[in-house]
Amino acid sequence: MAGRDRLVQHVCNRDLRQMNAVIEPTRHKLSIDDYMRLGEAGVLAPDARVELIEGDLIDMPPIGPGHMSVTNRLNRLLIRRAGDGAIVSVAHPMSLPPWSMPQPDFMLLAPRPDDYASAHPGSADVLLAIEVADSSLRYDRNTKARLYAGHGVAEYWIVEVGARRLHRFLGPLAADASWASSETLEAPFSVAPRALPRLVLRSDEIWPRTVSS
Repeated sequence: MAGRDRLVQHVCNRDLRQMNAVIEPTRHKLSIDDYMRLGEAGVLAPDARVELIEGDLIDMPPIGPGHMSVTNRLNRLLIRRAGDGAIVSVAHPMSLPPWSMPQPDFMLLAPRPDDYASAHPGSADVLLAIEVADSSLRYDRNTKARLYAGHGVAEYWIVEVGARRLHRFLGPLAADASWASSETLEAPFSVAPRALPRLVLRSDEIWPRTVSS
């Protein structure tokens, strides 16, 4: 009887483990195709501030006046100085298949005759991705930095609004989603993308004197 009791207990324990395994919640990741279909079906409002990151829909933070001011200045500077050397894309999607479609504040894209009418730009098209950060700094330095490195984006900047700093990441190492080098530039500084060395930006052009975070 003792042997039979042990067998029954073993079977019960096994069944219990199987039941626990079955009822554990499963994460459902959205692909880029899923995400696009949600938009086409009207599930996501046209003005919804969300982006697809590693299969999850992530709310983008509200835009404060400091963020808006720095973004407006960068927009003018980049368009004026990029010329025909790059397409300046503002808050538009970058396709990082299969699970991510982030929307950097800016991308400098390799020029294409159709201006990317046929498809969203991928990582190979991006000469520089820029995020303007205030409340999103930690997310941009961790999640976004790993995402862009893992997909081989050539260069990534984070413009830190309140601190007047620029974090620069170069040399993506896709295998471990890291960067070969990074640096933090404190105002005053001058900086240019590696792919466009003549596109020089100065810190006193990026930040107006009255900017606040």
